[in-house]
Amino acid sequence: MAHMDWDEKYQRGEAFWDKGAPAPAMKQYLARQTVRGRTLVPGCGRGHEVALAVEYGLDATGLDIAPTGVAEARAKYPHLAERFVVGNLFDPPKEMRGAFDVVLEHTCMSGLPPALRANYRRGIDLTLRRGGLLIGVWFINPALDPGNEGPPFPFSVADLTALFAEDYEIVEDYVPDVAFPGREGRERVRVLRRVV
Repeated sequence: MAHMDWDEKYQRGEAFWDKGAPAPAMKQYLARQTVRGRTLVPGCGRGHEVALAVEYGLDATGLDIAPTGVAEARAKYPHLAERFVVGNLFDPPKEMRGAFDVVLEHTCMSGLPPALRANYRRGIDLTLRRGGLLIGVWFINPALDPGNEGPPFPFSVADLTALFAEDYEIVEDYVPDVAFPGREGRERVRVLRRVV
């Protein structure tokens, strides 16, 4: 597969993964649970999960490799503009290393080819403090059109478990009862605590 140019996707209006709102299951989770601390949203795109996190009292920062996505987030949420940062999760800015109590995941990992999943895990390890929570609404086994190799890239619950088998413990794990249309039953809320 050729390298994905995420910025070009935004420039061409091809950010098909953006639903114009935060993930319903993430909103439901934050409404039900008391979550506090400095929060990172990797692959934040247009910033919906960052805005949601701030709404629920989290000190949230969005990180995205696509400058156009970050510019669109700043335009959509001008009161949060300073919270959106252009950068690479695989090599996060020094000030982000070990700086977060919480990471909110939604569609960042499913946008990555399987060969980059270890890099994703490393990025989480570099940014999340020991004892911190990785709260994910994971897009499990998204259906692909014939001939489409992704993104999104399919992965299973077993893949997710294997990726975080070491140094993390499962805190919560369930199929949410809310989702974007067409994703019902294809997302999984899994909350992991970094123990090492």
